[in-house]
Amino acid sequence: MSDKPTTARSTTQTSAPETDDVFATRLARHRDEFESLFRMLYGDSPELAVFERAMAEAYAARPADLKKLDIEREQDPDWYKRGDMFGMTMYTDLFAGDLKKLAGKIDYLKEQKLTYLHLMPLLTMPHPDNDGGYAIEDFDTVDPLLGTNEDLAALTKKLRKAGISLCLDFVMNHTASSHRWAKAAMAGDPEYQDYYFCYDDRTVPDQYDAVVPQVFPNTAPGNFSWNEKMGKWVMTQFYPFQWDLNYRNPKVFTAMMTSVMHLANLGVEVFRLDAVPYIWKQLGTNCRNLPQVHTIVRMMRMMLEIVCPAVVLKGEVVMAPKELAAYFGTPERPECHMLYNVSIMVNLWAALASGDVRLLKRQADKLNALPDNCWFVNYLRCHDDIGWGLDEDEEVRLAIDPVKHKEFLYHFYEGAVPGSWSMGELYNYDEATKDARSCGTAASLCGVEKAIITHDKPAYEKAIDRDLLMHRAMAFLRGFPMLNCGDEIGQLNGWDYKEDPDRVADSRNLHRSRFDWAKAAERNEEGTLQNRLWEGMASLREMRDDPCFAPDAWVTTWDTHDDAILAVVRKEGERSIIGLFNFSDAETYAALDSTADVTLPERVDLKPYEAKVVVAHE
Repeated sequence: MSDKPTTARSTTQTSAPETDDVFATRLARHRDEFESLFRMLYGDSPELAVFERAMAEAYAARPADLKKLDIEREQDPDWYKRGDMFGMTMYTDLFAGDLKKLAGKIDYLKEQKLTYLHLMPLLTMPHPDNDGGYAIEDFDTVDPLLGTNEDLAALTKKLRKAGISLCLDFVMNHTASSHRWAKAAMAGDPEYQDYYFCYDDRTVPDQYDAVVPQVFPNTAPGNFSWNEKMGKWVMTQFYPFQWDLNYRNPKVFTAMMTSVMHLANLGVEVFRLDAVPYIWKQLGTNCRNLPQVHTIVRMMRMMLEIVCPAVVLKGEVVMAPKELAAYFGTPERPECHMLYNVSIMVNLWAALASGDVRLLKRQADKLNALPDNCWFVNYLRCHDDIGWGLDEDEEVRLAIDPVKHKEFLYHFYEGAVPGSWSMGELYNYDEATKDARSCGTAASLCGVEKAIITHDKPAYEKAIDRDLLMHRAMAFLRGFPMLNCGDEIGQLNGWDYKEDPDRVADSRNLHRSRFDWAKAAERNEEGTLQNRLWEGMASLREMRDDPCFAPDAWVTTWDTHDDAILAVVRKEGERSIIGLFNFSDAETYAALDSTADVTLPERVDLKPYEAKVVVAHE
C-alpha cells in the first residue's frame, strides 16, 4: 500500500471500490448499529458516507495474506487469550536502531518464544520534544529516523512468519503542535481550528479548568496553552506541544480511523489506544470516561471487524477497577479486546516493598470478578513510570494511611527509606500534594543494582529472587504476560540520561536506555545474572504451558492465613493448580483450606521471596 498523508478526508463521491461478499457480509452484520451510533454523535453528517467508503477502500487495498489471517482469526477469536501468549515491549531505536535492523534481530525474539511485540511510537514526530513519540505529526507515516512504511510492512511480515503479532500505539487524544492540521489552524484556517479546541479568550477554558483535573500539574500545569501565532487558547491536557483533538467533529473521527485502517494494512495486529478515557470533551464534566468515549471505541471495534478482523484493540485505561469493565463493552457489543493491567502492576510493587499482599489480593479479586470478556496484559515495567494509584478506600478499611503509604512507597523505591534495597528515581514529585511516581528498571528496583555496587552477595541473591518472584506472580494472574525489553537479562538503570540535555528533564529516561547487547551475549553463560533471569523467564513460559492457563480457566485468589503470601488457584476441568508467592524476607508457610471443588495441601513451606506452583488436583 502506498504511503498516504493524514489529511482531512474529502466528501467528494468517486466510483465505489471493488469489494466482495466477505466485506458485504461483515458490513451488513454491523451496519445498522454503526450508523445508529454515528448519527447519535454526529447527526446526519455526510461524513458517514465518506467513512463507509473509506472502509471499503481499506478492505479492497488489504493484502491477500492479511485477509487470510482475518479469516483464520474469525474462526479462532480467542487467539490472544491462549496460555502461550508471551509479549515484550521496546523502543525500536534503543533495541536495534531502526526497523530494518530490528528485522535482523527477530531470532533473539524467537529465542524467547515471543508471540507479541509492542513497539513504542514510531510514527513521524517532532524532535526532540515528542513525549517519547506520543506527539505525532503524521499518523500514516513512519518517522524517517526509524525507517519507512515499506520497512514497517517488511518487518510485520517477518514477525508474522515467526508467529509474532506487532502492537503499535495509536495516540487518539492529540496530535503534535507541528501536525499539518495544527499548522493550518495556526495559519488561521477555521476548518482546522475546529479539529481542536481553540478559543479567543479564557472564558471557556476557565470553565473547563474549573472541573477538569490536570494531567501533569507540575511539568505542564493547566489544560490550555496560549498560541501566539493563532492568537487563541488551545486545549493541551498533556503537554503544550500536544493539541487535544475535537472528536465532536466527524471529520476528525473519519481521518483518525482511516489512519488506523492504513496501519492495519501495513501489518499492525494490535493497537494500544493511548489515553482513551480522555478523547471526548464536554463542558461541565471532568472529560474522563464519558459515554461518547465508549461509542467511539465501539464504532472502532466494528470497523475492525468489518475491514480487518485479525486486528485487536488494547486500551490504556489508568482508572479504578470499577471503570474498567465498561471499556470491554458487553459480549453482544464489545469494545476493547484487552486492557493494560495497570492496577496489578502497581499493587505488585506495593506488596514487594511492604511485604503485605492484602491490597494486591483484593485488587486481583476485583479484576477476577469482572465478566469473562475482560482480558488483561500483565506487566511489571513498561516505558512509563509507576504511578501509585492504589485503592484508597481499601487502604482505609485495612487501617493503612493512604498518603503515608504512598510516600513510603515512592521513597522506598528511590532508596530513601532505611532498609530499602531499591535504586530508582522520583517522577513528577508534587510538594503540595506529596504525590510522586517512580522510575527504574525491574532489576534495579528489586535490588540487583545496589547489591552489585555494594558487593553484597547475599543481597544479590535475594534481589534475583525478588525479580523472579515478581515476574512469576505477574505471569500467573488472569491475562498474559509482557516483559519490558532488557528485563529478561536484568538490565540496570541507565543513569547516563543525566548527561544528555535532551533527556535529562524526564526521569523516565532512567529505564529508557539502549539495550545492552554485550550483556545479552552472557545469557548462555551459566551463573551470570543474564543467564539466571533468562532461564527464569523460560521457566515462566513453561509454567504457563499448562491446561489451567486456557482462555476459559477459572482463576481466583485463596486465603493462606499469612498476609505475606499471595495464593492464586487456576482450575480447568478436573485439574487445579495453585501458585504461591512469598513477598516477605522470611521463611514462612501457607496454610491452605480445601473445598469440595478444590483439594489443596494443608501446608506449603516457602523460602524468602519464593514462588512455587503446586498441582492441587487432577
